[in-house]
Amino acid sequence: MYNPTVARLTYRGLLGRRRAAILFVLPALLIVIAAAVRALNGADDQVASDVLGGFALATMVPLIGVIAGTGAIGPEIDDGSIVYLLSKPVKRPTIILTKLFVAVGVTMAFSAVPTFIAGYVLNGNGQQIAVAYTVAALVASIAYSALFLLLGTVSRHAVVIGLVYALVWEALFGSLVPGARTLSVQQWSLALAQKISGEGFISSDVGLPVAVVLLVAVTGLATWYAGQKLRTLTLAGGE
Repeated sequence: MYNPTVARLTYRGLLGRRRAAILFVLPALLIVIAAAVRALNGADDQVASDVLGGFALATMVPLIGVIAGTGAIGPEIDDGSIVYLLSKPVKRPTIILTKLFVAVGVTMAFSAVPTFIAGYVLNGNGQQIAVAYTVAALVASIAYSALFLLLGTVSRHAVVIGLVYALVWEALFGSLVPGARTLSVQQWSLALAQKISGEGFISSDVGLPVAVVLLVAVTGLATWYAGQKLRTLTLAGGE
């Protein structure tokens, strides 16, 4: 269920000059912020958790997920080049799974790695905060990639819708409105981070068992439906 040719083409599209530049901006900003905070405040566990939770997990990870998830397939559908891929003897679920693997890998590389670095800069992994948020970023990367890959298959406005979801729902409502937190990938991943770091600096409104079930269910359903949606595309590029 993995096609190297599809993967290579997807990587090439995602890591093109303009898109790669965008992908590097947020991780670089996170590390700069972490260095500045450490220089001004010294090592502080609460501050480290606030920076990693408020910027890395709530803003950076979903935004990178939007870029990687929608960019893995959206542009090909928009410009019609997807028809050349669909004309090849490659099963459409294989195309979706391969693109998901690529999107997940890119999202993890550009979100989890800088989160880990920033965590060590902030407090040297005190209270396991750096590791906890890194695991949360890794898990969230999978769910976001699946959701935004699906969005790329069903809408020509996937990037705009994804940005609204990332910035309004996850970063704003997911942090401030109690009812919305239950339906937030951020909160689901925070449940894992809380388990790793223990009670204290990291908390989630969703219990760990529920969070795991929701993460698996959303990722699986989004991937399955994206595959089904791709089946409806004709070789003429229509639906």
